Amino acid sequence: MNEKAMVGEKAAIEFIKDGMIVGLGTGSTVYYTIVKIAEQIKSGLQIQGVATSLQTEILAKKLGIPLLRIEEVEKIDLAIDGADEVDSQFNAIKGGGGALLREKVIANAADIFVVVADSKKVVSTLGSFPLPVEVVPFGAELTERQIQKLGCTTSFRQKEDTIFVTDNGNYIIDCFFSSIQNPKELQIELNQIPGVAENGLFVDRIHHLVTLDKEKNIVVL
Repeated sequence: MNEKAMVGEKAAIEFIKDGMIVGLGTGSTVYYTIVKIAEQIKSGLQIQGVATSLQTEILAKKLGIPLLRIEEVEKIDLAIDGADEVDSQFNAIKGGGGALLREKVIANAADIFVVVADSKKVVSTLGSFPLPVEVVPFGAELTERQIQKLGCTTSFRQKEDTIFVTDNGNYIIDCFFSSIQNPKELQIELNQIPGVAENGLFVDRIHHLVTLDKEKNIVVL
């Protein structure tokens, strides 16, 4: 079994309880969590999910997971999602799949936020993975130049030779920092720039991390 499947399935088994409203993340690792949840539902588990992306919504419906719209939810008991990088302080970069704004809305609404990550995603310092920043289309080039003043090089995310558009109708600027020494400060600076809808830094949000140690044993932190 691959690492992504190991940690993804473990999160479903470890954290999901009957009657919960569960935020369903986006990406290649939490995919296995969603598949495992569907198996548990077939065995009698009763939960309702809230999807972080259209991609996840399609998958959940295909697998028979009952879904609620975010407008129908007052609170979320548990959210499970992946990460592109996560450090020892549980700071993370997310948004490689393009769903960072919705992921952050749902993570913020959840009583417990769990991140699943294979061992390659656990780092000492964030920054090897480019930081995604979601921006509104109006004046996007101006917004990009303001972001560059924070010390990074940037590029607009492309998909099939055209600019990538998020589920919210926005663009993503991928920001290349040599390293991110102060994630909390950087996220504040980014969100103060007019035109920035949200950034992919998740700081002071993660309650538990499911990953693997050096011996490839699953650990829940």
